[in-house]
Amino acid sequence: MGMLKDQVILVTGASRGIGLAIAHRAWQEGASVVLTSRKLANLEVAQATFDDPARVLCVEAHVGVRGDAERVVATSIDHFGRLDALVNNAGTNPYFGPLVDIDDARMQKTYEVNQASIVTHCAAAWHQWMSEHGGVVVNIASIGGLSPEPGIGWYNATKAAVIYLTKQLALELAPKVRVNAIAPGLVRTELARSLWSEHEAAISGHIPLRRLGEPEDIASVALSLLSRETSWMTGQTLVVDGGTTINASGGVS
Repeated sequence: MGMLKDQVILVTGASRGIGLAIAHRAWQEGASVVLTSRKLANLEVAQATFDDPARVLCVEAHVGVRGDAERVVATSIDHFGRLDALVNNAGTNPYFGPLVDIDDARMQKTYEVNQASIVTHCAAAWHQWMSEHGGVVVNIASIGGLSPEPGIGWYNATKAAVIYLTKQLALELAPKVRVNAIAPGLVRTELARSLWSEHEAAISGHIPLRRLGEPEDIASVALSLLSRETSWMTGQTLVVDGGTTINASGGVS
């Protein structure tokens, strides 16, 4: 306990799923956490899951808007007096189908939330706090960003960009800021529900560890990346997928 004592961690897309699980782990280790999402009502429900809401700040924001990123970072610093880490977790996938049939609106939305938000939130954190005080960034990518697959090519392309951006930002922001990423396999979240809800047994059968991931599986790895336990690690993407990517018959999601 106490690995992140007195630190302040900002988590995007934190009203549920992986983002909320990461916030809980950070909070359990002594951090104050800032939760952001588009809907304040969902954030308030999430805040109620913490035993000490005084160490939890909710900020309604659109992750795909640069001005909102700057406001969220400023609000975090104003409220808690510092910002030690940023977890870029927010993601969306409004389209399933061939790349050649995707419309501009859904292509742009996926880009703004999954890819551009990494840059805008890192920029805000850097300019407002981390360039002087240092810090840590953890990006949530996906094993879908490692290879092509049918149906979610544009989502996967944005997640491949997250993996690249992790390396680029790690290079640019060193030595003040460490930047790493996690590439989850198929995790039991609402975002991915359409991929697993009707085929969980079949999918699990192709995963060497024979189960879907849970948000807590990703949160435990994020905790390590946020802590001093990985202080000589930057620019890396850790695959956390139950072995999916080592099983040629399993595919990726």
